[in-house]
Amino acid sequence: MAQTRRHKVFISYYHEEDQRYKERLVGIMGKRIVDCSVDTRDIVDSNLPVDEVRRRIRDDFIAEATVTIVLIGPRTWQRKHVDWEIHASLRDTEHNDRCGLLGILLPAHTNFQKRTYNPRLIPPRLALNCAGDDRYAGIYHWTRNPANIQGWIHQAFERRKRQPDPATSNLDLFANNRTTDPLLGWQN
Repeated sequence: MAQTRRHKVFISYYHEEDQRYKERLVGIMGKRIVDCSVDTRDIVDSNLPVDEVRRRIRDDFIAEATVTIVLIGPRTWQRKHVDWEIHASLRDTEHNDRCGLLGILLPAHTNFQKRTYNPRLIPPRLALNCAGDDRYAGIYHWTRNPANIQGWIHQAFERRKRQPDPATSNLDLFANNRTTDPLLGWQN
């Protein structure tokens, strides 16, 4: 499937552990996408109220995106900013259209290249949107093939208007990064 449409993409990931994959993805895709992602220096949240950090993520970065890609490493499921970014991507408001959504399992992830994945080892809000026959999002395995990635992005873009509303309100937003074992649940 050769898609020529150039999508504006927000890439959500755990900056400390998966920055190199974000950079590789942008390099692989080249001019096929417009990268709308938050850089590590764009928002310093140590002195900002949580609502202001969430607003900046939503209004300054995700507002222009049409698709959000979640890079799923071993600890991405724990990250509050990833949860906030997925939540903001799924909201359809007066100022922000809903984004298409997809996840890419990275090579370091336990479920990489397996036929199925453990939903407790991916961000909960993403997992919720990958369930059922009318799923809003898809999960894929890391590849260096830009045509495959471009196809996934375009499919996510197409699903955003065709599918029923994504599941967004069934989970509370993370207040902090998660530290519990995912097999025991998604508590803080």
